[in-house]
Amino acid sequence: MLTALSIKNYALIDDLQANFKGGFTIITGETGAGKSILLGALSLILGKRADLSSLKDDSQKCVIEAVFDIARYNLKSVFDQEDLDFEEQTIIRREILPSGKSRAFVNDTPVTLSSLQILGERLIDIHSQHQTLKMTDDEFQFQVIDALAGVEQELLDYSAHLKSYKQFKKELKKLSDFQAEANKEHEYNSFLLQELIEAKLVDGELESLEEEYETLDNIEAIKEKIVASHQLLNDEQIGALSILTEVKASFSKIASFSANYKELYNRIDSSLIELYDIFSEIEASEDALEADPNRLEQVNNRLQLLQNLLKKHLATDITELIQIQNSLEDKVSVTENLDKNIKKLQDQIAAETAVLDSLGKQIHEKRQAIIPDLKLQLEAYLQELGMPNAQFNITLTLDEGYFENGKDVLQFLFSANKGGSFKALNKAASGGELSRIMLAIKAVLSKYMQLPTIMFDEIDTGVSGEVSNKMGGIMKQMSKNMQVFAITHLPQVAAKGDSHLKVYKEDVNQITTSNLIELSGEDRVVEIAQMLGGLELSSSALAHAKQLLN
Repeated sequence: MLTALSIKNYALIDDLQANFKGGFTIITGETGAGKSILLGALSLILGKRADLSSLKDDSQKCVIEAVFDIARYNLKSVFDQEDLDFEEQTIIRREILPSGKSRAFVNDTPVTLSSLQILGERLIDIHSQHQTLKMTDDEFQFQVIDALAGVEQELLDYSAHLKSYKQFKKELKKLSDFQAEANKEHEYNSFLLQELIEAKLVDGELESLEEEYETLDNIEAIKEKIVASHQLLNDEQIGALSILTEVKASFSKIASFSANYKELYNRIDSSLIELYDIFSEIEASEDALEADPNRLEQVNNRLQLLQNLLKKHLATDITELIQIQNSLEDKVSVTENLDKNIKKLQDQIAAETAVLDSLGKQIHEKRQAIIPDLKLQLEAYLQELGMPNAQFNITLTLDEGYFENGKDVLQFLFSANKGGSFKALNKAASGGELSRIMLAIKAVLSKYMQLPTIMFDEIDTGVSGEVSNKMGGIMKQMSKNMQVFAITHLPQVAAKGDSHLKVYKEDVNQITTSNLIELSGEDRVVEIAQMLGGLELSSSALAHAKQLLN
């Protein structure tokens, strides 16, 4: 429950500190005194977006801090889900800086507004005029029925399977679309792939073939030059080998005369060895050379094939052609496996459909089972609240489709008068009736949902007399299980509170500020008497106020 609230530099509030108790707390004050400001500050704690215009002094930051005692409310899983440290005394702080930036903290850990909203929904339920209108939405009506039906786990399971179902459907559509497109290209891609496979591509082959072709195509010229070189090296009269052998012999005789001659001798000897080696290789090359027209034709044909493939695929070399072949293999393989993959997805969708149908039926049956009891409880509360002929007609139809919260189509119809036709809530009930219906719904929900705090913002608008007395009684009854706040203008409701807070405005140094004070004893009697008869207190108003309080 909410145990303390601190507001600094927000709207008309300069610095407000308030402590709260459990049970039923009343908040009163004249119109414009600042009750809506209090709610606005609380809304920021619950994750509402900040507005720079909210700052009282736009040169200072606004700080709103709330303390919650949540020891008894099983909220640790929510903290774990949002990666927050759980504290039984949890402090939420919101800051709005003069720059317009906003910061939020839970137990001094920075959090996003999304996390703050998730946590806030489990801490305080603020009932406002907007929420009364929300009551006519399907989503809210399902929340009411589901709270009574106890289908939280089934809905979690359903949601998980619905997510998988949608993902599989999305993948199936993508694959089916791809198949339609791929089938058009499959035959052509298969032809291109087969052509490359038959070519038996080898990385680096092109360069090797081009070299072999040049050799075979110029074999006579090559042979002529090699033969001439062989003769020049080996001629007995003028051959390089003979001449260099004589030079070596000459220097062998003078090598011992100086280091210089010795070095020249060694160099001549090394050159002669190298020249003999060159001669051997030329001789071997000459023996290996042989014209081969058939091989020349084979190499030429192979080169032509490779060049045509390079040109066809706009490739620069064999490596790139091999990459293109691999890519075509992937495309053809994917296309050929599409039927298998599509069948697998269809089977997965069928499996998820079966689970969703089963869960949808379970949820439907549980919802259907509590509708008579919900109807009886709501109508009983409305009888108390001065609507003796109020009736609900709640129907639930199991549909073929898969919705976010099950397979049900809900009709939540209402009739306020005897013999009247059933219509949607927003067409069958007035504003005052909607407020009473919402109170009845909240009263029923309080028996089934664990919520630390609920705050009613003038839910008694449009009612008076005995009805307002009954409304106060219902809120008082709810406060036995939870902390209840009621902002009210009705003395009958105000008198039922366990504690009473008053919001008031005062002018200090020509600046208007809003403040909050706890009333007790005679101060509370006076406040309720003024609510009954205005600022001029009469003895009858004071007596009536004491009677209401007693």
